[in-house]
Amino acid sequence: MVDYPISVKDAVLKLRTAPVDDLPALISRYANDPRQGVRKAVEAADKRYREYRAEYERTEELYRFQWEIAGDGVVVGMDEVGRGAIAGPLTVACVQLPREPIIVGLNDSKQLTPAMREDLARQIRQHALAIGIAHVPPEDIDVLGMSRALRRAMLEALEDSGVEPDAVLIDGNDLHLHPKERCIVKGDGRVAAIAAASIIAKVTRDAIMSLAEADYPGYGFATSKGYASPEHIAAIQEKGMTEFHRVSFCGNIVNQQLGLF
Repeated sequence: MVDYPISVKDAVLKLRTAPVDDLPALISRYANDPRQGVRKAVEAADKRYREYRAEYERTEELYRFQWEIAGDGVVVGMDEVGRGAIAGPLTVACVQLPREPIIVGLNDSKQLTPAMREDLARQIRQHALAIGIAHVPPEDIDVLGMSRALRRAMLEALEDSGVEPDAVLIDGNDLHLHPKERCIVKGDGRVAAIAAASIIAKVTRDAIMSLAEADYPGYGFATSKGYASPEHIAAIQEKGMTEFHRVSFCGNIVNQQLGLF
């Protein structure tokens, strides 16, 4: 009987819980272990490491592309969330990232699970050189309209960041917001700082909408986040609108959902 220096249980635990940077050494150490449980753990660890490397390389490309189009200097990314909602604020975030460390997993916030967004938001807040956030409340959106509200929120988020940028990278089409503006279609999935802004804006606004659930019970703000879900529309039908709703948005969207025109 072979006397192994470590039990199957302990070897499996190491392989499952090790930080990803430690995996190559552990995989190499246990690669020739004949015990079935250890072999399976090595295979799982190898898969985890390969997936991590693929995600690292994808994220690295977001950083590479950012510096390619923006050059050196102070570079910020900006993105909004809540543009198409019928309740709650429009939220814009502005983020300046350092060249290092690379925050692995940055992506368009819509492509991430809530847990992934929360974890990435924590890392962004830890490493970002600057973060600015701005909100435009529903009553102001009704007065301004969405285009003017978006411009206001972006200017306020940039001011809140406290930096004077050499490049302002924005998701979508040209807004003529800033003389150093560069707009990149689908930029939240292509540019690191825009992806970071997308995540910060989404996590921040989602928290506001979850808190609004207590103030306006019965509308499902914690789940719909203020968008026109069937449950949200049914609640408006039954209970009417609140001051947290965008009156200018609700009429048309609700009527369309109800088939009134």
